[in-house]
Amino acid sequence: MRIVDVGCGAGGMLEPLVRYGEVTGIDSQPELVELCRERGFPNVLVGSAYELPADSGSVDLVTLFDTIEHVPGDVRALRECRRVLARDGLVFISTPAYQFLYANNDRVAHHERRYTAGALRRKLSAAGLEPVKLTYFNTLLFPAILPAVLAKKLTERFVDPGDRTNLSHTMNPMLNRLLAATMGSERHLLARTAMPFGHSIIAIARSGPTLDG
Repeated sequence: MRIVDVGCGAGGMLEPLVRYGEVTGIDSQPELVELCRERGFPNVLVGSAYELPADSGSVDLVTLFDTIEHVPGDVRALRECRRVLARDGLVFISTPAYQFLYANNDRVAHHERRYTAGALRRKLSAAGLEPVKLTYFNTLLFPAILPAVLAKKLTERFVDPGDRTNLSHTMNPMLNRLLAATMGSERHLLARTAMPFGHSIIAIARSGPTLDG
């Protein structure tokens, strides 16, 4: 397979993707591209989601792992993904859910927005992409995440959090493993069904009907 990972960052998903074929990483930040190369991924380029370095119809898989929420023109970027897709190609997207949960963590991370499944479906359709799978995930932990985020948002109204994010806290290793295992266990459910709510969203889409214009 020929794969393009858009917004590859420091390259966290490049190694898992290599098992499936030839991977090209794209990121807008030169320092992150250089870091990827230092980590042993030479095929990483400085580029834009609006102009992917691939011929039309030449890519089997385009991935956007927590990327689309950073892009001001999300439909424009999705149209570009559609342009480079091969006939049977797919786009994979993961992104944070629910705009009402937009908090300081999103601002520090330069998120333009969060999505609902319905909103993301409409964006995909506008770009000429047809969802194959569209589901929320991180559902099992959502009852704990929801009040925690809302409490933080309330606190942020009175106390400036600065540049602190959810990565600014130290997690007990055993608790961290338990939470990771809980989240990871959802893969068995997601293989069979779509979840009705969750802290994030996954979409897998293919080229839909030809767009006019």
